[in-house]
Amino acid sequence: MSSPSKRREMDLMKLMMTDYKVETINDSMQLFFVIFHGPKESAYQGGVWKIRVELPEGYPYKSPSIGFVNKIYHPNVDLRSGSVCLDVINQTWSPMFDLVNVFEVFLPQLLLYPNPTDPLNSDAAALMIRDRTAYDQIVKEYCEKYAKPEDAGVAPEQKSSDDEVTEDEDTSSDEDVAGKSDP
Repeated sequence: MSSPSKRREMDLMKLMMTDYKVETINDSMQLFFVIFHGPKESAYQGGVWKIRVELPEGYPYKSPSIGFVNKIYHPNVDLRSGSVCLDVINQTWSPMFDLVNVFEVFLPQLLLYPNPTDPLNSDAAALMIRDRTAYDQIVKEYCEKYAKPEDAGVAPEQKSSDDEVTEDEDTSSDEDVAGKSDP
């Protein structure tokens, strides 16, 4: 096994050991999806996105290809394709970075600090420059419309049969369970 493929495997395993949900395609280490939540204290808070990650043959010497599957309103994300314009991924990538950096640092920073001077979505960039309040409102609308857990392919949390029943939910009495005592 060559060094890049070992590194690809190691980085993917490291990402899987974090809190991120990772979905591989046909057990491929080159193409997979990651569930990503919008950063707290941002207009993207509460949004959930499915991120497509493709690792090239030359990874980690070549940068991964990152794209949003469900829609996001952002100056540096193409509205149609979901492609991301992020210097650290596209131009200044280094083998010192790994996939955990992408999801714990680079993508949160992208959402917290959009760069309207280098846009893939020129409408979002122009609005952000012209009227930040209106821009934030559209971001929130997109989050509500396109970035719910089910939009990212995440099943809503379901109550397990093993969950404890609270006293308010328990309608049976001890008598119902054990039966009436003999007189």
